Amino acid sequence: MQRQIEVTLGQLLRARGLKLSTAESCTGGLIADRITDVPGSSEYFIGGIVAYAYEAKVALLEVSWDTLHAHGAVSRETVLEMARGARKALGADIAVSVSGIAGPGGGLPDKPVGTTWLGLSTPDGEWARKFVWERDRRGNKELSAEAALQFVLDYLEGDLK
Repeated sequence: MQRQIEVTLGQLLRARGLKLSTAESCTGGLIADRITDVPGSSEYFIGGIVAYAYEAKVALLEVSWDTLHAHGAVSRETVLEMARGARKALGADIAVSVSGIAGPGGGLPDKPVGTTWLGLSTPDGEWARKFVWERDRRGNKELSAEAALQFVLDYLEGDLK
């Protein structure tokens, strides 16, 4: 089921001739799935990389082992490296990344279940956003995917904060 955000995102990317890629961990491809629900999305969506384990983040997205050991997978530093890696690996203009603790287990005192980081890498710079969702596993994944799409839309609309 396509939603308005995916349609608007696609219209803006197409109009500007920009290519998008994704780097997903906790969402397991949900962001890419939503983007590709829109007919014609192959014009602006190059592809996505689902890198769930540390090893995949390092091998596919060039995330540094030092970053993972120092900050963990769910961190500002890691999602920025993931987004940068997806842009490079897929030759995209823009890449959005996500890493989080979907639950129900895996939370820590400083990173409770629902903690999610998003990264955005563009020709104009890089940004990260943090959220703490309070839903079940599926709900946390869906909220993360929605927030990632909104992050890209905010960039395209010049509304990054």
